[in-house]
Amino acid sequence: MTALPPKSTIKLAPAQSHTEASSSQAQNQPSKSQKQMTKAERREQQERQRAAKAATKAAGPQPSGSNQNSAQAKKGAPPTAGTNASVKKGGKGPDGKPTRETKETTSDDSARGLQIFSHFGLPKPPGPSKGDIHPTIIRLGLQFSEFKIAGANARCIATLTAFKTVIQDYVTPPNNTLSRHLLTYLSPQITHLVSARPMSVTMGNAIRELKLEISGSDIDLPEQDAKNLLCQKIDDYISERITIADQVIQETAGTKIKDGDVILTYARSSVVEQVLVGAWDDGKRFSVVVVDSRPMLEGKKLLSVLSAMGIPCTYLLLPSIGSVITEVSTVLVGAHSLHSNGAVFSRAGTALVAMMAKQHSVPVVVCCETYKFAETIQLDSFTKNELAPAGDIFSSFPLTRSKDTLTLNKQPNLEILNPLYDLTPPSSITAVVTEVGVIPPSSISSIPLALGRTTL
Repeated sequence: MTALPPKSTIKLAPAQSHTEASSSQAQNQPSKSQKQMTKAERREQQERQRAAKAATKAAGPQPSGSNQNSAQAKKGAPPTAGTNASVKKGGKGPDGKPTRETKETTSDDSARGLQIFSHFGLPKPPGPSKGDIHPTIIRLGLQFSEFKIAGANARCIATLTAFKTVIQDYVTPPNNTLSRHLLTYLSPQITHLVSARPMSVTMGNAIRELKLEISGSDIDLPEQDAKNLLCQKIDDYISERITIADQVIQETAGTKIKDGDVILTYARSSVVEQVLVGAWDDGKRFSVVVVDSRPMLEGKKLLSVLSAMGIPCTYLLLPSIGSVITEVSTVLVGAHSLHSNGAVFSRAGTALVAMMAKQHSVPVVVCCETYKFAETIQLDSFTKNELAPAGDIFSSFPLTRSKDTLTLNKQPNLEILNPLYDLTPPSSITAVVTEVGVIPPSSISSIPLALGRTTL
């Protein structure tokens, strides 16, 4: 018998998946150029490149031990010290006794906290300047970031005064005109101020007016005469829209104060301060309740001014307003900005004061200049706001302990949130006193027409 040949064994390779097959076919095919690709193929290639770039950026620079960690993760090994949650094995302490196993959890600052408020403007020193920044603007930016200059009127006046210095030191380059190149030169100055603190409505309206004056300046006018004319326009704006407007508001709102009244005000408004001081100088005798809140404690400045004049004052914090609101005759508050739907954007806590006054049928009068008017409609204080710095800004009364030990600072499980402004609805406001008259909240949108123009 002849021996049969041995059977040959054939090993079948595992079937490739459809995606693997298609990818291998795509790799074997020669790459097409951009001209040979269709529009859909080019768009698909761009999407793949964006996804790869985003994945690389999200992963970040991996440490040298990342491959080891990934290999351990595949084997089911516990995470090493390079991961966020690390397990620290017990050892021997200083006294020789074994220590217990502890678990350390490290988290990034950006991953914790109230992310829903991350869009609020944070007080921060200005970053590295881009472009030719004037020293006056750099100094002003630092004062803004440290809240040494606070308040809508004070910030606007300081900004315009700094721009006067910038304009006087400006020299038009050859083959350029002042009306064109000065606008380009002012842009980085404005950007630097905005990097210190978000631009207020008052600053935006003033800068818009200044740009219109620059663009409309006469080309044939000598450079120094044109700069002097612009500085005169700035002085006229400060005088007409702020200084004289405050005087008119002082006279109008002062007529609402009678002898024996109890006036309640919140925080500190420069316009309200002028109204109260002017009414006292006119011989009216009244008392003032100053309501304040942390961390700004701006009411202490107002309290020092009023008490120095001999005005009877009562000072209390915002949570105690319910105990005195029934004794109040009128509530006088200031404003950061005034919106076309009648809402008032002011220091955080103003909305609570206004709503408490409305609940007890106490009239709420807002003193506000028309240059604070914004044509936008704002329905809440969440979409746009700032964060006040942690801790008390202004020096408090003498303390037995140092101020640093009493300041609340951020901790791993503590996030400090101090919104700077809130929105008072028009339903809580009785009237708004401006330099063009006393206006109800429902007619705020008519302010530009009262000034004889279509826009501010």
